[in-house]
Amino acid sequence: MAKIVAIHAHPDDIEWLAAGTLALLGRAGHEIAIVTATAGEGGSAEYPPEETGRIRQAEAAEAAALIGAEYRCLGFPDLGVFNDDPSRRRVTGLIRAMAPDVVIAASPIDYHPDHEAISVLVRDACFAAPVANYRAGEAPPLAAIPHLYFCDAAGGRDREGRPQGRDFAVDVGATFQLRREMLDRHVSQANWVRKHHAIDDHLASMEAWARRVGRDYGVAFAEGFRQYRHEPYPKSPRLQELLGDKVLANPS
Repeated sequence: MAKIVAIHAHPDDIEWLAAGTLALLGRAGHEIAIVTATAGEGGSAEYPPEETGRIRQAEAAEAAALIGAEYRCLGFPDLGVFNDDPSRRRVTGLIRAMAPDVVIAASPIDYHPDHEAISVLVRDACFAAPVANYRAGEAPPLAAIPHLYFCDAAGGRDREGRPQGRDFAVDVGATFQLRREMLDRHVSQANWVRKHHAIDDHLASMEAWARRVGRDYGVAFAEGFRQYRHEPYPKSPRLQELLGDKVLANPS
């Protein structure tokens, strides 16, 4: 069995973009963990930051538990994730401690600065995790760089509205209802997404996006991914092998 760690910026980001895939992997017996860079304490106009962060971490833990996953928060401030050496060491220490076979990260190009920053931090922390002379946390260096994948950007586009490519998608029809239930645990976000993003129904919006990706591949619901294969990162299709016939090739 494999260990898969999904790392994104805020509670509910993974539920929007990759929870159906994680649910499939969990059902197959693999070990799953969801990590957020922040507690999402900026995501409320009703509660102060500390209370918002406590609420959102509790929601994230409930959502992760639905697929038998562990939840952790790296403790960066909301809108305060930056690519610097102390932050990289923090992320590297987490990756060493969790020792994943596969890491799923945020898209490096996205609408939110925290999304982009944690993506770069995770990419570079995967590189650093086996480097013995890079001191980061208490866990020993890994034997090798984990396999690294990026989720779709939110809405599949960059800040200028240009579509972003993907390497493959995953048919999540069998776990979509579970993904929806996971997002539904993030009760605090209904009002915030309505206020800040002008999205009246965040569950319906997530469903519309999953349907849109699915349409590209001829299935009801899908999630898109890109594998990072630059030297010296692993090039073998580890995640695709774990998912088997749920993997969908890009349409020609």
